[in-house]
Amino acid sequence: MSKHRKSAVGSVVELVLIVATALGLALAIQAFVVKPYRIPSGSMLPTIRLGQRVLVDRIGDDFSSPHIGEIIVFHPPKNYGLGCIDTNEGQSGGPGQRPCGVARTEESSQTFIKRVVGLPGDRISISDGHVYRNGVPEKDSYIAPCPPEQATCNFPVSITVPRGDYYMMGDNRGLSDDSRFWGPVPRSWIIGDAFFTYWPPDRIGTL
Repeated sequence: MSKHRKSAVGSVVELVLIVATALGLALAIQAFVVKPYRIPSGSMLPTIRLGQRVLVDRIGDDFSSPHIGEIIVFHPPKNYGLGCIDTNEGQSGGPGQRPCGVARTEESSQTFIKRVVGLPGDRISISDGHVYRNGVPEKDSYIAPCPPEQATCNFPVSITVPRGDYYMMGDNRGLSDDSRFWGPVPRSWIIGDAFFTYWPPDRIGTL
């Protein structure tokens, strides 16, 4: 084989190795570091639109705990549509009602995106879609307010978020299926925090 042909073969092998390495790194990054997600509903309006795409940091919460106001991707409970396991909580809302305060034990394979509104040990109540955390209203300029007199936006009796769990709610308070109805989310079900949106182009930026 001529030197020229050996050189050409070597270049092809080198290119294949470079492409394979780059692909492997990309897959590893998506699997363990940063993963893209497409938003499947309008529950986070006006902050995040239906169909918008975000990047999620999968390792940040391994070194620090989720904080109030953070937008999180997580697994909801299995059969979350059945509501709270305590039938006296998280039902239709209204006077004398309290949000669901009991964490479920079975994890779903689905992914949700919501905002952290309650930490372990916090007392949570909800009035007209506004969260009261330990008696203090959240600073919630980012939410879509509830329609007037919507019962599911009112859970005035407080609950305490269990140790190791986090309370999640969508910014579209009148149209979000969240912790109010099926309870807090265990730390182990959290995938990571959404920190950047890359699609559509007019929405590119940090979250």
